[in-house]
Amino acid sequence: MRAVFQWNLGSRVLELGRRTLIMGVVNVTPDSFSDGGLYFDPEKAVAHALALLDAGADLIDIGGESTRPGAILGNVNSSATTPSAANPSPQTSSPSSACVSEADELARVLPVITALKKQRPLAVLSIDTYKAGVARAAVQAGAEIVNDVSGFQWDPAMRKTLAELKCGAVLMHTRGRPELWCSLPPVGDIMLLVKRELRQWTEQAQLDGLKRNQLVLDPGFGFGKSYAANYPLLRQFSELQEVGLPLLAGTSRKSFLGRTLARNGEDAPVNRRLYGTLATETALILAGAHIIRTHDVEASVEAAKVADSILDNQVR
Repeated sequence: MRAVFQWNLGSRVLELGRRTLIMGVVNVTPDSFSDGGLYFDPEKAVAHALALLDAGADLIDIGGESTRPGAILGNVNSSATTPSAANPSPQTSSPSSACVSEADELARVLPVITALKKQRPLAVLSIDTYKAGVARAAVQAGAEIVNDVSGFQWDPAMRKTLAELKCGAVLMHTRGRPELWCSLPPVGDIMLLVKRELRQWTEQAQLDGLKRNQLVLDPGFGFGKSYAANYPLLRQFSELQEVGLPLLAGTSRKSFLGRTLARNGEDAPVNRRLYGTLATETALILAGAHIIRTHDVEASVEAAKVADSILDNQVR
């Protein structure tokens, strides 16, 4: 059985658990692993988001910095000049820099958030960022959820910022930063580690003022988890219900699926991972996931309807 929660986004409450919600992904980046920068242009990003909403997405997750394996992330600089929602002009980082500055990230995502809220005022938007300054400006521009892949660990200001904003927040588990993932030692019991750290990070968040009803947890498939670790995490996903918070899961197009679907010794490319993605998403819903984060919204909506019908013992 899947518990029902009321997720407080500040401006409204979303019910989680009666049916699976689908979160569509919009990467406003030139180097995303999943779509190769197809939506880096703000107008294309907005058009893609609208198409995802029309395809049945319940939420749209907008990100302006790739956290793909091997990505070089910058250290958060809280003293840097931060654009506001009203003035997203970037303080452009050096062309030689591999990192995305806070100003550059905001210049990518704020126009998309503003345009989407103008065209679809009721759309539920999420900002995918680990920077507190980006989170604040995005929420001021109309986002209602902050999806932090670092579990509020990479920016020391994030927890208190989210407490002040009173928005919804996704606390995701990761093992270290992307540039270090390839050198991480193996974990004996990945689910034990994920559960322990998610509990710890949730307690930290509450001590800094976040309410439990603001939080959704994500075990972070692929984020510092080896190929061998992702499948135990999938198999034991239902154990995360013990933490007592709603659950989000994102396996869409991930590299561990490419490895599983390899042909002739070569991993399946991103465009050949849909069916593997749907298999994992269905398993995750049956194991208790409340929200599925995905690139292929239409297919995931249909898979979720079937999985939800399996969960609903009133369906005949």
